Amino acid sequence: MQVIFRSKLFLSLLITCGCAAAAEPPATLMECAGILENAQRLACYDRLAADNLSGNGAIVNESSTTSQPKPESVTPTENPTDDAPSTFSLARHWETDQEHKRGIFAFRPHRTNYLIATYSSSPNEAPYRPFRTLTSGENLSNAELAFRIGFKMKVMENALDTNSDLWVGYTQESFWQAGNHRASSPFRESNYQPEVMLVTPLTFRFLGMHARFVNLGFVHQSNGQASTLSRSWNRVYAQAGLERGKFTLLARAWKRLDEDPAEDDNPDINDYMGYGDVVGTYRSNGHELSLLVRRNFRTDRGAIQAGWAFPLASHLKGYVQLFSGYGQSLIDYNYHQNTIGFGFLVSY
Repeated sequence: MQVIFRSKLFLSLLITCGCAAAAEPPATLMECAGILENAQRLACYDRLAADNLSGNGAIVNESSTTSQPKPESVTPTENPTDDAPSTFSLARHWETDQEHKRGIFAFRPHRTNYLIATYSSSPNEAPYRPFRTLTSGENLSNAELAFRIGFKMKVMENALDTNSDLWVGYTQESFWQAGNHRASSPFRESNYQPEVMLVTPLTFRFLGMHARFVNLGFVHQSNGQASTLSRSWNRVYAQAGLERGKFTLLARAWKRLDEDPAEDDNPDINDYMGYGDVVGTYRSNGHELSLLVRRNFRTDRGAIQAGWAFPLASHLKGYVQLFSGYGQSLIDYNYHQNTIGFGFLVSY
């Protein structure tokens, strides 16, 4: 009887221990693999599989959930080297392909817009002598403010059933004796330049560069003055635009339209302004280096203008300009001077 009682007690303890062991299943596959009893090892695997079922009924890979870290989320950031000038292209500036078309009657930048404080080596006093007595207090100041503003607008796409677009443009340059209070701070000279342009896309290579467009235009330029201060001329021109990487080249040749000799205020203007100009510009990391060259090889006269624009904020740049030669303004078309300017340029 005592033996039977001890056997029942031993069986009860064994069942209790087995239940307690079942309440805490092995935590890993390695612990299940270490059980020698086949039935218990199989039961261990069954319990572990049941506990690791995912919400969609698929068994979660233990190694992937415990040993592989979750990938960190990446927040997109702007490329710090991206800036508006680096995206400049002649196709975008003149809308020569479908990607850059903006339709008609949309204002676009034309030439460079700037405001600079300048210093001239020798201001041109001669044109003003008939109109005032030049005393020491009324002479032109060597320093003045100069600014240029301009825009263009497309007025017709695919003109005359071709792939050419018709544009109109306007540019104004003014020279202001802002600090010359003794002479009442006058605007010494303003030049007004409306023009009409027919722009045709090009798609061939020339001298290792991509030819982007040819522009046939008519331009009027005058200073709005009368008598001996009046200056004006009308031209037709052809301009080609070429591009390679960050470098653009604009080459233009013009023909002055004849005027009545009795009304011509500046009959010899071609002798000083020549018959065309070339403008090269290199853009990189927000900086713009430009060079304009104009030359009449027959008279050996012309001008050169160099510019450096550097980034300040968004579309605003610092600007340094050097000019040497004839024709910085219409009133100075036959007057040679050297000028340096510092200020601001609006980029696009």
